[in-house]
Amino acid sequence: MAQITATMVKELREKTDAPMMECKKALTEADGDLARAEEILRVKLGSKASKAAARITAEGLVGLYIAADGKVGSVVEVNCETDFVAKNDDFVAFVNDVAQLVAEKAPADVAALNELSFRDGTVESVRAALVGKIGENMTIRRFERFETADKLASYVHGGRIGVLVDFAGDDEVGKDIAMHVAASKPKALSADGVPAEDIERERSVAQQKAAESGKPAEIVAKMVEGSVQKYLKEVTLLSQPFVKNDKQSVEQMLKEKGAKVNRFALYVVGEGIEKKVEDFAAEVAAAAGNA
Repeated sequence: MAQITATMVKELREKTDAPMMECKKALTEADGDLARAEEILRVKLGSKASKAAARITAEGLVGLYIAADGKVGSVVEVNCETDFVAKNDDFVAFVNDVAQLVAEKAPADVAALNELSFRDGTVESVRAALVGKIGENMTIRRFERFETADKLASYVHGGRIGVLVDFAGDDEVGKDIAMHVAASKPKALSADGVPAEDIERERSVAQQKAAESGKPAEIVAKMVEGSVQKYLKEVTLLSQPFVKNDKQSVEQMLKEKGAKVNRFALYVVGEGIEKKVEDFAAEVAAAAGNA
């Protein structure tokens, strides 16, 4: 039996928002396996246990660029240490210029991007110089580049949420879809694009919940499939209720407008990044104790 420490309980509580004793029970049941404990809490407590997992913790900025012809565009995320630097003019200019460079040069990955000629050196040398000037670390985390025979639309919200959409239709449809994606945060265009591991995780949770119902196996199987289909409807763009008219799905809206969406990219600053949380009171107390 694994030893359940206070640190493990704290980490699980931060990820799930579940009560401390529930976290300890789940960790005990999972023999210290944090991922399994989180799954156990989801079964017991429902969506509450995944609420905190979506918290955005890292700082930075999303940059978007679409060429004048509307056929080539890019979205890039650059991270920094503080929100203050994310608003720095030099940092903002760096992010926007890198987004344009991605669209124009089509690098294969971040490593290739860093080696591209940029201003008076390379992307990496300019980044390093900016770190020295501002005094805070910053990294290019990821990017996507779209090239289309149709149209591109984009939307950025507060510099922290950026959307790029490849679509066919009038410009208003493109803008509406980009804003919808930013608001509803779909995982994929349709069910085919949802990662298999995400579906299996939802299926596992649904199976455990359904098994507790005590119903016959054939009913349990239908309950599980229903839960999975509900999940897919919630996380796929075409199936989501359209934010400007929740009486119709996005797919229905597109059909009505004679439009289509080929693909989209959604970047949320810091998504999935763990950020160290400073406990300043504890630091002061520790400093006082060492004095």
